[in-house]
Amino acid sequence: MARLNVNPTRMELTKLKKRLATARRGHKLLKDKRDELMKRFIELIKQNQELRLGMEQKAAECSRAFVMAGAVTSPEELSQALAYPSCNVEVQVSDKNIMGVTVPEFTYSVKEGSNDPYCYGFVNTCADLDSAVVKMNELLPVLLKLAGTEKAAQLLACEIEHTRRRVNALEYIMIPQLEETIKYITMKMEENERGNITRLMKVKDMVLEKK
Repeated sequence: MARLNVNPTRMELTKLKKRLATARRGHKLLKDKRDELMKRFIELIKQNQELRLGMEQKAAECSRAFVMAGAVTSPEELSQALAYPSCNVEVQVSDKNIMGVTVPEFTYSVKEGSNDPYCYGFVNTCADLDSAVVKMNELLPVLLKLAGTEKAAQLLACEIEHTRRRVNALEYIMIPQLEETIKYITMKMEENERGNITRLMKVKDMVLEKK
């Protein structure tokens, strides 16, 4: 492992020891953050899978109901019945914080009209169309929740990857470099100290010889 290019002095040794302590604390915090993010990510994936299965089941039921309605109702009557919506829906986007990651959360509200999903009269329509409209109305909140969950999982995956790279950079590059440099400076200082002791002993021997 390549060491840092610094002067082997006591001041540099003190600075590097402080940097090493900070790097080790940061490494531990980032590992804890990565592990917690992974835990939240797995929970989101399970929730996303449940929501997707539920959405696909509801969508399939809705599609079957529309097919049955189309079998007993003419296309013109269907088009006329569904031409005018019963309400105007507005989607709101808010932010939610998960371990420092800002993820969107979708909600909706009825802006204009009523909560009644039926936008037609019941004289020229069939019960299958009523069922299809109700199922379609129930599908919207599931779709919004699924969209929020999938986006949150995507953002958490990006943050996990970013945190993992930082953990690896500290664990395999920065901390070993600091440790190697500290070891080098320590050995250099010990070598200089031994050299000084040797010179002092020689000076002492020379002084004793002169006496």
